[in-house]
Amino acid sequence: MPSILDRRPAPALTGPRPALPRRRTRILMLTEARWALSALLLFLLALPLYLAGASAWSWGPLFAAAYVTGGWEPGWAGVKALRDRTLDVDLLMVVAALGAAAIGQVLDGALLIVIFATSGALEAIATARTADSVRGLLDLTPTTTARLLPDGSEESVEAERLAVGDIVLVRPGERVGADGQVLDGASEVDQATITGEPLPVAKRAGDEVFAGTVNGTGVLRVRVERDPADSVIARIVRMVEEASQTKAPTQLLIEKIEQRYSVGMVLATLAVFAVPFAFGGELRSSLLRAMTFMIVASPCAVVLSTMPPLLSAIANAGRHGVLAKSAVVMERLGQIDAVALDKTGTLTEGVPQVTDVRPLYGSCPDEDTLLRLAASAEHASEHPLARAVVAAARAHGLPLAAAADFASVPGRGVTATVDGRTVRVGSPARLPIADADPDVDSASAQPYEKVVRELEEAGRTAVVVLYDGVPVGVLGIADRVRPDAAATVAALTRLTGRTPVLLTGDNERAARHLAAEVGITEVRAGLLPQDKVAAVREWEEQGRRVLVVGDGVNDAPALAAAHTGIAMGRAGSDLALETADAVVVRDELATVPAVVRLSRAARRLVVQNLAIAGAFIAALVAWDLIGTLPLPLGVAGHEGSTVIVGLNGLRLLRESAWTNSTDDTV
Repeated sequence: MPSILDRRPAPALTGPRPALPRRRTRILMLTEARWALSALLLFLLALPLYLAGASAWSWGPLFAAAYVTGGWEPGWAGVKALRDRTLDVDLLMVVAALGAAAIGQVLDGALLIVIFATSGALEAIATARTADSVRGLLDLTPTTTARLLPDGSEESVEAERLAVGDIVLVRPGERVGADGQVLDGASEVDQATITGEPLPVAKRAGDEVFAGTVNGTGVLRVRVERDPADSVIARIVRMVEEASQTKAPTQLLIEKIEQRYSVGMVLATLAVFAVPFAFGGELRSSLLRAMTFMIVASPCAVVLSTMPPLLSAIANAGRHGVLAKSAVVMERLGQIDAVALDKTGTLTEGVPQVTDVRPLYGSCPDEDTLLRLAASAEHASEHPLARAVVAAARAHGLPLAAAADFASVPGRGVTATVDGRTVRVGSPARLPIADADPDVDSASAQPYEKVVRELEEAGRTAVVVLYDGVPVGVLGIADRVRPDAAATVAALTRLTGRTPVLLTGDNERAARHLAAEVGITEVRAGLLPQDKVAAVREWEEQGRRVLVVGDGVNDAPALAAAHTGIAMGRAGSDLALETADAVVVRDELATVPAVVRLSRAARRLVVQNLAIAGAFIAALVAWDLIGTLPLPLGVAGHEGSTVIVGLNGLRLLRESAWTNSTDDTV
């Protein structure tokens, strides 16, 4: 059980869990971003001239340059795809833009090019950010570490040069250089980056430690048990990279039908021109009919059937604190049918708090006095549990007394002189506890063992307070469950038809207690990152589409491997935020089922839009083939269908489209 102990302030252990070192690729270093920015600037220069009715010589070259800068790269990619006998959407968009320019719609074509180029740039930036965070994860492992030599001396070596069997010395506040086993020493190690546990874990001889975790105040001698290239932190990097690369390329709903439709449209346009002309038709009339057919059969409305609903859903979700990174992500969110939730920082707030103050002798001391004594003794400590005790005393407005003779023992607790009496605070299993004071009326006393047992069975960390060696009270400390956790679990159960699963690196008892509190029945505890990935892949092999919600480095591989990953943004690690498909910015857990519902609403609008676009195309094509459809009317019908599906998709921008009530059913 974690215990209160004192240590000198170590930056890595104070405040939130350690953040990953930031490595950022500059946006303009990306080719896609440079070309997209150039196209946007040229478009913005040409637009006011065009709208003001200036000479075409003033805005024409600017629009032409926007076409070239924004369209050459996707156009070239489309040409290369043709070599593989694939009609790529990139090429279709460029052709559509050029076609718009050919019939005088220069502004529309330029706007299409700019939007398409910007979309490609945003995708490239997101990919670069993920790669940056994966590389930054390696910086968690120290570059050098102290290796002990057989003669007792030490030398500083690069951590990557360590070999299995080497003995390393880990001083207070340092990061562990390699996965290994403690040979000597006692300390507490913050290993939240690996297991997600909210509190430092006591380590002594025989215990395992991981590279990249942060040592407390004790000194540890560690024998290297794994090659640095095979450490847990290195395996996390590999798993994130592999999961990102092996995840099947996602296609939007429209992309699943665009290949056949586009090829069919091109062939049909050629046929509409060639057949009448071959049977003696006039060149002009045949060409005009074919151009009209190409316009009315153009997939513009079909393409817009998908993007406005999804982009509107992204904007609406963003207003409510959920950032979906792309339209693909918003579509995939609605497809999930299973959910896996992390514990610390996801279902809980990730910060230990005092939940129980239990005096053992009735009103002597009372709750406030007991809390004041403990906080006064703990005030000089930087341990997370100590900070929780001090914060609780301050929240109650209790004045702290000056403490003298402050001392601590790793794994045991702290000792200080408060108001002239010796106060000890720490683990009930390791503090020297004397018999009850005979001068104290113990008629109302409770055995401290009973109180400790009650608190631990309730999922609390028990901390005993000794007054001159006699136990006078017990504090219960726990990572508080988010207020909306139970309602969120219930809502996700209704959405998927399955109760979410709890995946955590925390201990079994704490995990099961929290699961019972929020309504989760299946628990997998004590998991390392690779264990979480294995669980996700097991469900994926069963045909499930898994949503993983987490916040830490240890969650990143599972976030990458899942069908869709959502990271809690307020205290989430850089790697989790970059790896996840969506981010809950304000840590409001109830927004997770809400954004899933919004995604499903967007998918329904996509289907509606496809039906509307298909009906317009069918009617206009039939008119053009059976009768004579005037070109202006064909253009009007085509543009009208485009406007209708666009406006229909924008319905999801309304406030009423977002429901944050986890009591709603779908």
